[in-house]
Amino acid sequence: MRIAVIGLWHLGTVTAACLASVGHKVTAIDPDANVVAGLLAGELPVQEPGLAPLIEAQVRSGNLRFSSQLEAVGGNEVAWLAFDTPVDEHDVADVDSVIDKAIALLPFMATGAIMLVSSQMPVGSVARLEKHHKELALKNRVRFACAPENLRLGKAIEVFLEPDRVVVGVRLREDRDLLESIWSPFTAQIEWMSVESAEMTKHAINAFLATSVAFANEIARICERVGADAIEVERGLKSDLRIGRRAYLHPGAAYGGGTLARDITFLQDVASSNGVEPALFKGVKTSNDLHQNWLYDHFLRCVGRPRGKTVAVLGLTYKAGTSALRRSKALETCSWLCGEGASVMAYDPTVQVRQPEIPPAVHLAATLEEALDQADVLLVATEWPQFQALLPETLVQRMKSALVIDPSGHLERTLGHDGRIRYHSVGRNR
Repeated sequence: MRIAVIGLWHLGTVTAACLASVGHKVTAIDPDANVVAGLLAGELPVQEPGLAPLIEAQVRSGNLRFSSQLEAVGGNEVAWLAFDTPVDEHDVADVDSVIDKAIALLPFMATGAIMLVSSQMPVGSVARLEKHHKELALKNRVRFACAPENLRLGKAIEVFLEPDRVVVGVRLREDRDLLESIWSPFTAQIEWMSVESAEMTKHAINAFLATSVAFANEIARICERVGADAIEVERGLKSDLRIGRRAYLHPGAAYGGGTLARDITFLQDVASSNGVEPALFKGVKTSNDLHQNWLYDHFLRCVGRPRGKTVAVLGLTYKAGTSALRRSKALETCSWLCGEGASVMAYDPTVQVRQPEIPPAVHLAATLEEALDQADVLLVATEWPQFQALLPETLVQRMKSALVIDPSGHLERTLGHDGRIRYHSVGRNR
């Protein structure tokens, strides 16, 4: 099938490369010529394991080509909208910017083509695009469908190539028949539904995950006060068949980034504008906002004021497995520490060159060991698997005091039970 993928940040680059890998003829389009030039030179907008060689292989095969011209969408049976939806510091998404970019594509689309929307936008956005298309009085009879984004930073290729299921919303049966051939190389498990139901499903999934995170962390904060162990409580919860072993209930840091928070905000706005009081989702946000303070409160309780202290921060990216720094809680923590007068020495395996997002006062260490030298505190900010190789002896020998604050318990197995180390994580009474 001939498919145009438009918007080449994380979602778009992964989608284009994976579609090409199974034989689809893919034109990857971004209106920013610098983005396209970077991709042609092997520079990814955000790192994703395995993505660079996959793109290179598909370009060589002839299945994948790049363009910065919107006209390149013409001649394709499907225009897959994959623009990133910007989110501000208040978790409010700039939906209009994506709508405007989509509208700009419509005049160039082939007659009878489908615009397949995967960009994260609120329920009703596809209907907005349909309305705009009708108002433009174009003769190309574009149809619209929705396939909510389903990727995870760090595991995106694996999730795309081997999904547990795919959710797709369509208007017509004939659209379902056409789109089914896109996913047939990947899965037969497609949940077909209406466009609005597909849009709402994405909100519901992320809101459920956000609720689970807030619930687990609220339970964990109570555990700390009453002498319970939140990890044991998590195990007890998952032993109940009505909840299950894969439930999203691990205590740790508050949810961050833009994805979960964006959908909580979407649902609050959609509910309020339709006369529904979103009491639960307001509570989820309130609980998560309160949990943001766990790290700061715990630091003050265990260490005291940061001024004059040297803090080794492990990890700077939004999450492990990616180079993305945007909306990183690790960077927010670094800013707080620097603002409070601490000396911050940070190490991240993917950040070897200073990026604009990193606070100027943060020192970048070339190695993990360098970050630990004479540190008063070790703070685990991003859960890179490499950090689990850190030995207790290394901390004891290099740090001024072997004190570890590890919100999610990432290093509990390796460091949490050594008597020479003071180890603190969410939900453990230690």
